[in-house]
Amino acid sequence: MRIFMITVMLALWLAAPVWADNSFKEGAREAGQGVKEGSQKVGQGFKEMGKEIKEGGKEAGQGAKKAGRSTGEWFRDAGKKTGDAFRELGRNIRKFFTGK
Repeated sequence: MRIFMITVMLALWLAAPVWADNSFKEGAREAGQGVKEGSQKVGQGFKEMGKEIKEGGKEAGQGAKKAGRSTGEWFRDAGKKTGDAFRELGRNIRKFFTGK
């Protein structure tokens, strides 16, 4: 009986490093998968953030374009009104000196 127990203990003692090795491999594999999945999620987050930044830039560009048009229109209108005022002033001066 003693020999049988020694044989069983010896077999378990020799098999223990193999079990530890397998569990280590499984743990390393799971950790690797976790890192891989985590990096994929981080990459996806960066992609989404890039898309949001791109969309925000487009919206800001559209707003700046509209503001540029509004400013341009204001200057064009102001220029027309200034030109009209100078033309009218010229007519009034001509009328004053010609007596009409």
